Amino acid sequence: MKTVLVSAVALIDPDGRVLLAQRPAGKSMAGLWEFPGGKIEPGETPEAALIRELHEELGIETWGSCLAPLTFASHSYDDFHLLMPLFACRKWDGTPQAREGQVLKWVRPNDMRDYPMPAADVPLIPILRDWL
Repeated sequence: MKTVLVSAVALIDPDGRVLLAQRPAGKSMAGLWEFPGGKIEPGETPEAALIRELHEELGIETWGSCLAPLTFASHSYDDFHLLMPLFACRKWDGTPQAREGQVLKWVRPNDMRDYPMPAADVPLIPILRDWL
């Protein structure tokens, strides 16, 4: 089974809310809510992948020094195994905007279970809730 490396981030606003993105129609797991991020390219660090993905997907800039490793997900789907470090970030430049057809929503950690998420993301919710 192929292992896919994905880097994700919990962007945390001053009110303690976390940004979730809804996967657009046409993508696998369309309609589910997830933490922003994306695949780690060959030769790329997880932090560099997040910096690139946040710029491409949300139009914001951040720096490696602002990405704090928090936890990770390791989950087997039918056709691949996902390994996904989750970082926390409280500092960035710009206002997150949906650049790839996704819907964005700032969500309180206690309300995250109200948003259907991919199976790999679900175990991350109580960690974030307890940490925040």
